[in-house]
Amino acid sequence: MYFTSPSKGRMTFEQMMTDVLEYIRGLPSSSYRIIIGSDSQVKRDTLFITAVIVHRLGKGARYYYRKKFQRKIKSLRQKIFYETALSLEVGGMINKFFAERGNDEMLVEIHIDVGTAGDTKDLIREVVGMVTGSGFRARIKPDAFGASSVADKHTKS
Repeated sequence: MYFTSPSKGRMTFEQMMTDVLEYIRGLPSSSYRIIIGSDSQVKRDTLFITAVIVHRLGKGARYYYRKKFQRKIKSLRQKIFYETALSLEVGGMINKFFAERGNDEMLVEIHIDVGTAGDTKDLIREVVGMVTGSGFRARIKPDAFGASSVADKHTKS
């Protein structure tokens, strides 16, 4: 599984997480949030982007993203559930990485590309339940910038 850093290029999961830890250790007095969000774009097939954002509260952020291609998925419901599952997969890996290194107090949020306005409003309860049931804090639009801004940006390229 590979991730891309806009400034450092292609990285393995381990390399990305080492970079995340170095970023956090660079200013240990700050507070941090780890944000994971996924978005998709349908063309000939469906491109899924999962973004991992390390937010240094009040002092900027760093992010990484993973691309995954799937067959063309036309169902909005199926796309949203798959996006959420991809975010949960990466979230679980990140939680495990932190726990193995004694950093299990790190707050991990999953940003879901659903909101109260639009076609996704009927899916909110189910996908938020998936996320909170997996032990993560869930955010929806307009607070889900990890999915609706960062991941979305890379579905267009």
